Amino acid sequence: MNDEWIGILSQLRERREPCVLLTVLEDKGSVPRNGGTKMVVGAEQTWLTIGGGHLEFQCIAMAREMLGNSASTPRVEHFNLGARLGQCCGGMTKVLFEPLIQPQPQIIVFGAGHVGRALVSLLATLPCRTTWVDERQDQFLNVPDGVKAVHAEDPLDAVAAAAPDSYFVVMTHHHPRDLELAEAILKRGDYRYFGLIGSQTKRQRFEYRLAGKGVTARQLTTMRCPVGLADVKGKLPAEIAVAVAAEIITVYQAGL
Repeated sequence: MNDEWIGILSQLRERREPCVLLTVLEDKGSVPRNGGTKMVVGAEQTWLTIGGGHLEFQCIAMAREMLGNSASTPRVEHFNLGARLGQCCGGMTKVLFEPLIQPQPQIIVFGAGHVGRALVSLLATLPCRTTWVDERQDQFLNVPDGVKAVHAEDPLDAVAAAAPDSYFVVMTHHHPRDLELAEAILKRGDYRYFGLIGSQTKRQRFEYRLAGKGVTARQLTTMRCPVGLADVKGKLPAEIAVAVAAEIITVYQAGL
């Protein structure tokens, strides 16, 4: 039996990418693939095959529906490979769908200064996928395992490339850059969390400028600034990082 699927799952686990493992459990009569055949389905890519054709097309659609719904429970489906399924085999097959590597928060941290470095070090220990963005490549020192460091000439590209329901944390070294990122994030409107480092005075100044750029009052209420749980006090980078990480955890857990 081909064990290639084991290596595929290992790679996906390293990247923390959710997937569904398909396994042909039973085959009767003429079928595209025998029992034990496996296939892996991700949100955008598939690996291996259970025979192609309409059967595989339908199974991929079912698997991606499970991914979209963050399903965690396996399911078994029976298929008659006749005209209704567009298959000429005429046999019967049973397929097991196993959701693996449950979806994790997608967190994009802008800024590789002292606080950004402390924050990504914390996030690397949590069940999330973290992307760390900065224009200064020399700032990426000792990037933690599991964190994707992105040297971006234009950090706004990372906002546009982010998936829906992402978590954004803006803490760059440049206030005008913070403002540009805040505008781009707020106008997306499909994020799960947006935190901006700064004082209440910075928030008031940004609200005035963002309103002038067409950001609505309702959108501004979703911007967390000052960022982090208020109960976590302190101004040291590690203390601020703990407050921000704690706030992200509360938002994530509220959706479970």
